[in-house]
Amino acid sequence: MPCTTVLVGKKASNDYSTMIARTDDGHFDTKKLIVVEPKDQKKKYKSVISHVEIELPENPMRYTSCPSVDPKNGIWAATGINEANVGMTATETITSNPRVLAADPLVTFKKAKKRGEKDIPGGIGEEDIVVLVLPYIRSAREGVLRLAELLEKYGTYESNGIAFNDENEIWWMETIGGHHWMAKRVPDDVVVVMPNQFGMDRFDLEDAFGKKKAHLCSADLKEFIAKNHLDCNQNGEFDPRKAFGSHSDQDHIYNTPRAWYMGRFLNPRKYRWDGENADFTPESDDIPWCFVPERKIAVEDVKTMLSSNYQGTPYNPYLNQDTGLRGKYRSIGINRTGVTSVCQIRSGVPEGVKGLEWICFASTTFDALLPVYPNVRRMPKYLSDVTLDVSTENFYWASCLIGALADHSYNTCIQHVQRYQSAVMTKGRELIIEYDKRFGETGDMKLLEEANEKLAEMAKEQSTKVLGNVLHEASVTMKNGYNRADN
Repeated sequence: MPCTTVLVGKKASNDYSTMIARTDDGHFDTKKLIVVEPKDQKKKYKSVISHVEIELPENPMRYTSCPSVDPKNGIWAATGINEANVGMTATETITSNPRVLAADPLVTFKKAKKRGEKDIPGGIGEEDIVVLVLPYIRSAREGVLRLAELLEKYGTYESNGIAFNDENEIWWMETIGGHHWMAKRVPDDVVVVMPNQFGMDRFDLEDAFGKKKAHLCSADLKEFIAKNHLDCNQNGEFDPRKAFGSHSDQDHIYNTPRAWYMGRFLNPRKYRWDGENADFTPESDDIPWCFVPERKIAVEDVKTMLSSNYQGTPYNPYLNQDTGLRGKYRSIGINRTGVTSVCQIRSGVPEGVKGLEWICFASTTFDALLPVYPNVRRMPKYLSDVTLDVSTENFYWASCLIGALADHSYNTCIQHVQRYQSAVMTKGRELIIEYDKRFGETGDMKLLEEANEKLAEMAKEQSTKVLGNVLHEASVTMKNGYNRADN
């Protein structure tokens, strides 16, 4: 799915937590946040898109999920945290190239053409991956190994990137063709920035085929690379992006500008980002996969990056003056986002509250990030009771309305939006501090559902307030407005 991913190592974060974050913005997909209990996890899974059927292990764990409200195209669970405090987000659709796809073709569903023939199932894809993996893993590394086993057995019909995190580690995994894969432990002191293209630019094959400390891959990857002449590097250092990825004109409009903006946010002084002597431009193919940030990164910073519309540059689509470059590149904050999540696994707090799931529905540019505790039996109705009917009674549709109204009256609405975003974040943090303390004193799991209800009530109050404000501003600037009143 056309998304943007940010991964924050524990030594790069302000509170020693690991964070994996992604905008889920492939199409206008109505989303909700739910809890899936073990009794509700199917024993046998069947994909809507590829028709593949997979027997699932016994004893799944409880986990959170952000599925599509309309089930016609499958579950599309997107992201979640399980009861072992392991987070997952899937998937970031990535690019490949004809050399890879010819050598290991994608495994697509083939419908029978004649009577008597049988359909041939395809592999697994974004529709399926969270449901197939998250309920069964107790560490980020286990997530890689579980998904690798599925990829090698069933294949995939699309190229994807997947992130896993636990209290200590983040792993990033990328698929290569139909059955191959590689995964890397994200260094603790870096932030990874990922648009929709193959990301990893360094990979230690010696470690992957040796001690496997920070690198894992398909057992035959060396042979696959050599046999198909995929190593395009000149200096002897293996660059997976050059081997398995792309550097097309489309990347320079759709992908590399997003990495460029996030890189300049993280390292504004270390590199030159503008002008003739820039180290990296919006269309550079060699923007690093990860950066050691110049300051520690908090959840608010992740939200800022994932809300970007190229503020402070001539590419901002909301500029009043036409720079000739306005709107040239695909923004990170985009109109068709369904859900954005930050799976945060914290240290220094009791086991029951290590996980926090920060949720934002609709366009990140205009909507607020709300924290909830995932280690619960149910989510508040304001987050979970979403239908295909537009309503201000849930966070998803309220967020969609705020964004659609504010976009058309940007200059008059943005101040209201920024106050709203700050209020939800501030009040959300206040409640988390309060309930972290109360849980630490009592260990009462019921407190977490109580906290989530209060968080949802607060979000509803704040979203209702800002919706009224942006509706007023949008009404004032309607094109049929007229200054003259009655005589």
